[in-house]
Amino acid sequence: MSKSQQLIERRHAVVPRAVGQFAGASTAQSATGARLVDADGNEFIDLAGGIGVMNVGHCDARVVRAIQEQAERLIHTCIHVATYEPYVALCEKLVKILPHGESTKAVLLNSGAEAVENAVKFARQATGRSAVICFSEAFHGRTMMCMTLTSKTRYKIGCGPFAPEVYRLPYPNHFRDGDGLDLEAFVARELTRLEGAFTSVVPAQHVAAIIIEPVLGEGGFVPAPAPYLRGLREICDRYGILLILDEVQSGFGRTGRWAAYEHSGVVPDISTWAKSLGGGMPISAVLGKAEVLDAAQPGTVGGTYGGNPVACAAALAAIESIENDHLLERGAAIGDRVRTRFSKIKDRSSLVGDVRGLGAMVAIELCHDGDPARPATEASAAVTAACRAQGILVLPAGAHGNIIRVLSPLVIEDSDLERALDAIDEAVMAASHASVLV
Repeated sequence: MSKSQQLIERRHAVVPRAVGQFAGASTAQSATGARLVDADGNEFIDLAGGIGVMNVGHCDARVVRAIQEQAERLIHTCIHVATYEPYVALCEKLVKILPHGESTKAVLLNSGAEAVENAVKFARQATGRSAVICFSEAFHGRTMMCMTLTSKTRYKIGCGPFAPEVYRLPYPNHFRDGDGLDLEAFVARELTRLEGAFTSVVPAQHVAAIIIEPVLGEGGFVPAPAPYLRGLREICDRYGILLILDEVQSGFGRTGRWAAYEHSGVVPDISTWAKSLGGGMPISAVLGKAEVLDAAQPGTVGGTYGGNPVACAAALAAIESIENDHLLERGAAIGDRVRTRFSKIKDRSSLVGDVRGLGAMVAIELCHDGDPARPATEASAAVTAACRAQGILVLPAGAHGNIIRVLSPLVIEDSDLERALDAIDEAVMAASHASVLV
């Protein structure tokens, strides 16, 4: 039995199956840049990036050094007990690169789910309202409020009852729900649907916030159309509703900008961040307009470990690497290369229904005869397995697991990216041939 198999066996003995595995029986012993080494010494090109965490790459030198230096000074005290430099410095940096209007404030937490939980608390206290509108295909986390907001039912089985006053509308997915409309007509229809919900689903005056991912993450890398986000901003302003944008997976260079919402010119009232913020360390943030965040009562937000000094130091170093190593530009360039290659695959395969994304957050959707109503789940599983056999770690996405997504570190070498894309190309074409034979 290999060392990887032994480690997986040990995992199964002590870790419950509820902690799922998304990349087969993979293991990890060490990692650098965009490469992982498993317990047997096998090397993989990493297109998973810790599910979007490693934009600056594994073991980024600045991040490692910052962790070491901070750990020698202060590991923990709790922000509720004593104020420390890394927490304040990180908040100062975040409000500078991600301003929400004239005055912005930030709070630091541990995970994307915590950020979303607290964003909702901020919105409810600021508005005095209770209802929250979310969208289909969304993923916002696995805490009880976040699981309520999350659309994918497989994550929710046996976990209810869920939080009240949460209402769901269809995500503006033009590929799946366009019904032959051009983008302008589709956006107009979906915004009309939203306003209609204020009559038939929940009164606008009861709605504290609308929360949306500017690019669906687990839902399949679907960008919300920029005109839709602009219309959503206008509707929120008209009814006094706060707009929360969940940038947990799409932030910090993944789309070629600090924020995916920058592509649409929309500024949210509140935003949530995690994943690549910390360069691999567990940390998240809620940013918002100062008057919104200041409306919350003392003691209603926070936690023992939120904004841990070592995690803050890592985040500051990760931001420095994004700036100094020009990773925003690199994200845009990677996205162009992946999209071009995926588009060529689509031209040759009837199994590919759509190629989409924003910046380096790109995906290819597999469906029979290009029909979104016929997801090719088995083919997607075959593609990820074939890639893994060739030393490429890649993850599926979407409610049916039929979407192949790219979340590579933005420091990936061009040669590694091309090798990975070659493997995906070969695997998709093989799956296409197999589906034709069936």
